[in-house]
Amino acid sequence: MKELKSLGQAEMIGRGLQALYRELGPVDARRFLALAEGMPREDSVKRHRRWQAGLEKEAFIRRVMAAQRA
Repeated sequence: MKELKSLGQAEMIGRGLQALYRELGPVDARRFLALAEGMPREDSVKRHRRWQAGLEKEAFIRRVMAAQRA
């Protein structure tokens, strides 16, 4: 099984910004960031429970297991 590593906060932000600029370009990356700042923040637990409620658990488990074998 693969060991998962978590990025430090500064590296995560830097790499995320690089990806945005690379994929969207400087103008649309800035537009995206401006939109994201104005979005209401949702409680992560509520969001997770809503995600779980609509989750087809068996299909999800099959996808995860297949991805680990790849």
